[in-house]
Amino acid sequence: MSLTPATAVQKAQTLSEALPYIQRFFDKTIVIKYGGNAMTEPRLQESFARDVVLLKLVGMNPVVVHGGGPQINDLLQRIGKQGVFVQGMRVTDEETMDVVEMVLGKVNKDIVNLINRYGGKAVGLTGQDSSFIRADKMLLESRDEPGKLLDIGLVGEINLIDPSIITFLDSGDFIPVIAPIAVGPDGETLNINADVVAGKLAEVLKAEKLVLLTNTPGVLDKSGKLLTGLTPKQIDELVADGTLSGGMLPKISSALDAARGGEVGAHH
Repeated sequence: MSLTPATAVQKAQTLSEALPYIQRFFDKTIVIKYGGNAMTEPRLQESFARDVVLLKLVGMNPVVVHGGGPQINDLLQRIGKQGVFVQGMRVTDEETMDVVEMVLGKVNKDIVNLINRYGGKAVGLTGQDSSFIRADKMLLESRDEPGKLLDIGLVGEINLIDPSIITFLDSGDFIPVIAPIAVGPDGETLNINADVVAGKLAEVLKAEKLVLLTNTPGVLDKSGKLLTGLTPKQIDELVADGTLSGGMLPKISSALDAARGGEVGAHH
């Protein structure tokens, strides 16, 4: 498409407005949790890939953590199995874990290929590579019965992230694309919620920003109004009265943990 005087002025204005942000975030790490419709709609997939490549081109260090919930649910249904969630966490037996690994492997490859197609240098990883994400089996405390621990299967609670492989890839201008699978204490494979991985990774990498891409506009109150600038105390109150529930719990928890653990700005 030819560049007309009008479009040239518009592009110059856009670049001028973006310049302070480019300077501010130059050489800073941005952790992006990629999920929601952006993972399933071709137009949004392409837009996401272009944006990630652009961040790298202007000197930032994007690190992508992806989920795969809708795709996992689709495959489970095809084999006659229903996905089960407790407090936003997927109950993962051995058969479900096999499905999770299969789906996340394909999703990871597709994201890498798309970013590379738009000029990036993406590298796909899971937490099993170099055992850089290590976890213990999670026992989830029941919100309905405080003190009661729930066994939700092969689900992990992160105890260590070794950032060296991510730092190495960043130094070579590669874009890490991470599937949320970890290594357990006995070498077993453990499923980790992608929001939790993104939040913990942002904390460990001392990221400038944690961005969570989802299907919802953000944290909503009971009347559907968007809430912004929430304090930890307000978040605790929203959880206690049931405003925050289900899949929003790990999202808001991971963002809050990342912000508490360093100077990370979290955006949904």
